[in-house]
Amino acid sequence: MASPERFVVGLDISDKALKKANETYGSSPKAEYFSFVKEDVFTWRPNELFDLIFDYVFFCAIEPERRPAWGKSMHELLKPDGELITLMYPMTDHEGGAPYKVALSSYEDVLVPLGFKAVSIEENPDSIPTRKGKEKLARWKKIN
Repeated sequence: MASPERFVVGLDISDKALKKANETYGSSPKAEYFSFVKEDVFTWRPNELFDLIFDYVFFCAIEPERRPAWGKSMHELLKPDGELITLMYPMTDHEGGAPYKVALSSYEDVLVPLGFKAVSIEENPDSIPTRKGKEKLARWKKIN
């Protein structure tokens, strides 16, 4: 994803995850085009807003009652015409958590009232074998 045209920020609150990310990607030829930041998505407000946010199964990792706060953060972190990509998993009858089960309506209930519109929702073509049929990739446009 990172390139001279696109600076990428990886966000996590886990020192262990950030250490692993830096060890794995820190010597990449594209390292000057990305950074890993230790922040809390619920409170972090960077100096510049984002054109695009990719939520890779974070939504399913948080308690369902915190999902509205997640939506508010996505809205506040994106530029007015920004886009949000969500990897929606697990889309099954899974009980318990984390991960907590999700449905399209789980995202719609949080995002639509904030002015997001689903642009596309499809099966994830790059699912790992154990997740085939259990996840979708959605693209949401911030329209206000």
